Amino acid sequence: MANPGLRRYPHLYEINTCLFVRRLSQKYGRTLTLMTVPDEEWQALAKLGFDLVWLMGVWQRSPGSRREALRHAGLREEYARALPGWTEEDVGGSPYAIYAYELNPLLGKPGELAQLKSKLNRLSLKLILDFVPNHLAIDHPWLALPALSKAEGSKAEGTLSHPERFVQGREADIQAHPDWFFSPDGKNHLAHGRDPYFPPWTDTVQVNFYSTDLRQALTDELKKIAEAADGVRCDMAMLALNEVFERVWGQFAGYPPPKTEFWAEAIGQVRQERPDFLFLAEAYWDLERQLQQLGFDFTYDKTLYDRLRYKNAGEVRNHLTADQAYQQRCGHFIENHDEPRAIIAFGRERSLAAAAVMSTVPGLRLFHEGQLEGRRIKMPVQLIRQPEEAADPEVWQFYRQLLAICDSPAFHDGDWGLADFKRVGRDGDNIHPDVLAWYWQHRQQFKTVVVNYSAEHAYGWLQLPASVAISERTTLREELSGKTLPHASSRIEKQGLYLELKPWEAQILDVTPVPAL
Repeated sequence: MANPGLRRYPHLYEINTCLFVRRLSQKYGRTLTLMTVPDEEWQALAKLGFDLVWLMGVWQRSPGSRREALRHAGLREEYARALPGWTEEDVGGSPYAIYAYELNPLLGKPGELAQLKSKLNRLSLKLILDFVPNHLAIDHPWLALPALSKAEGSKAEGTLSHPERFVQGREADIQAHPDWFFSPDGKNHLAHGRDPYFPPWTDTVQVNFYSTDLRQALTDELKKIAEAADGVRCDMAMLALNEVFERVWGQFAGYPPPKTEFWAEAIGQVRQERPDFLFLAEAYWDLERQLQQLGFDFTYDKTLYDRLRYKNAGEVRNHLTADQAYQQRCGHFIENHDEPRAIIAFGRERSLAAAAVMSTVPGLRLFHEGQLEGRRIKMPVQLIRQPEEAADPEVWQFYRQLLAICDSPAFHDGDWGLADFKRVGRDGDNIHPDVLAWYWQHRQQFKTVVVNYSAEHAYGWLQLPASVAISERTTLREELSGKTLPHASSRIEKQGLYLELKPWEAQILDVTPVPAL
């Protein structure tokens, strides 16, 4: 990993920035900006053990994107579900239809992001911002018509500033795929940004990754961000890969495929100036390993999310058997701004079990604003106001305990390994199908995590590694409950540590040897 000042497996907290600043303005009874957010709000995140703060949606939003967001029927239905009684003033447009990589005026003045970064760094937090490589707003300045002098007259009328930076369509293309293209000037037909498995994003324009000029222009924008942040979360990063772009847009590109990957070029240039700059990729389609090889520190682990949400403990365990070099660079989550709230998607008890899993496996751990409080309403990213919603005190207490436990150096800089949990009964020699178990070792620390990932009670024997010596004087403490577990060292050596787990229960055991008198 590029950043030597960061814990090996950091904790990241995602904030919807416009909603965050608005909510705190109401709390403190005055209009705040990012720079005037009281220090205690940031300090509270540091005390919870977070290393990174991702301020989602800080960049200038597009007037054209906002118009699209207001007239899109599907989005209007989402606004009504999330914010009954919403008005047009509540819609700011998508933060992922970038108009300019400049701070949104609602959040502060130009130059204040760099000041905020310095403040957060003093509080032991690092600042992560968005970078959106695949598309820009439909009215981005790169599409602006140049101003003409009187001498030029109208001879250049309708000429776009940088048409070569975008995917363009011919007349036959527009007829075949009318929803893929738009014309900003009545002459040129440019493509909307698109994920090949979904309809186009009609508030965006698709960049052309085969254009050398476009690649350098995007890299220059990335360098600007690197002056004001400690890292970037790169939206839909796999769409910039040559093989993906060729499959989606190759026939429209107008240039031969490059011999190098955009990410290798861009990350390489940024790292020349900022060797410690962190890159996190939103990535899917089993392309995560390739992005890691191109320089990303961490990539989304959507596979773990899907298995935790839709599958069983066996499927989760199989995923965790991937090689360590890959696992260590995965970013784990059970909620973010794209996914439904965890407590809704998983159910309350299962969501807490899933949280215990994603918080205690190797890699970056991503937590979403509102997740810790058990919020249930998923906010469309276009909205800049949210409804009042009470926190769930039991969920909040669970996360506070979990984060405090996971702040231990063992979970961030230790060595990790899978453990066996054998069930009681005639098939007691078999691994329990519903129980997940692993351990962490760091210097003199030893932690074991056991999670019953099912709706049934589980009983069995936890097998501790031979490197951990258990004597009668060893203390076994279950940290989530605070209980000390009785044990017999001879039985542990022969059978393992006997545990009983309720449905969806997690236990985190601290093994502390007691020194001889």
